[in-house]
Amino acid sequence: MKAIYVLAAASLTLTLAACHGTTAETSDQAHTERELIFFDGFDNGELDREKWIVVGTDFWVNREEQAYLDDPETIVFRDGVEGAEGGVLELRPVYRPGVDPHEDREADFVSGRLESKGKFETTYGRAEARIRLPDAEGFWPAFWMLGNGKWPDTGEIDIMEYIGEKDWTAVALHGPGYSGDNTPFVDRFYFPQGEDATGWHVYAVEWTPDMIQFEIDGRVTYRATRKMVEHLSDWAFDNPKYLILNSAIGGAYPVKNNRVEEPYYGLPQATAELIKRGEVAMEVDWVKVYAPLDAGD
Repeated sequence: MKAIYVLAAASLTLTLAACHGTTAETSDQAHTERELIFFDGFDNGELDREKWIVVGTDFWVNREEQAYLDDPETIVFRDGVEGAEGGVLELRPVYRPGVDPHEDREADFVSGRLESKGKFETTYGRAEARIRLPDAEGFWPAFWMLGNGKWPDTGEIDIMEYIGEKDWTAVALHGPGYSGDNTPFVDRFYFPQGEDATGWHVYAVEWTPDMIQFEIDGRVTYRATRKMVEHLSDWAFDNPKYLILNSAIGGAYPVKNNRVEEPYYGLPQATAELIKRGEVAMEVDWVKVYAPLDAGD
């Protein structure tokens, strides 16, 4: 379950202040000599089902305006994409009224969601993905990790979350007592002048027993430590987690920012038209996971 959230009260934020910076140590020093334990470059023109499962139409959270569908139109592979290194995965929302079998939802759109659940998981390490996003308000793609078991008790790490406003992306941690709107462990990164989410960027998390640090293109953007979390509640990040890539549209998180409720909840008409024209997708060049920093010591 992908959580939704807002910033907590200022006093709590100050108490649990995080470390920010755009000139901190780069990711190169952190992982170049570590074992690569998971990799998908999306170069074969089809989904590697030894690495991924596809979520189907029975899944629904957060009042999102899509049904997930295992289909070549929603899970697309392309070669020759500008700026990419080989093949590219596209998780693409598609306008397909009448397809959704969920009677309460009746979504006009379908889209794609991949998980490594049951295929690959890790406890600690470095996960990163090279991603390009569209300028499309109300589009809600994400790259994240989720624990097995009851949510939020087994933890959630949101490495990259986006609601279609191209000047920023978000990260967050969710666990028992700090989930959904009630997590203070959340941050936005606003791109510097000349950059935005419509360019290719490497979104990464460095996860250890004592801290979780988020990076974009090697820049440290946010860090939460075990002590910060345990000041509030239990640390939910000593257990295995699997990878998720998904492209939601509309829903509770976008609507908190854009206040759009018609024609779709959290999804403006302009973005619905972009989807109908095939101009909206989350593009993923590759996904990598490296072994924990102390692996083999």
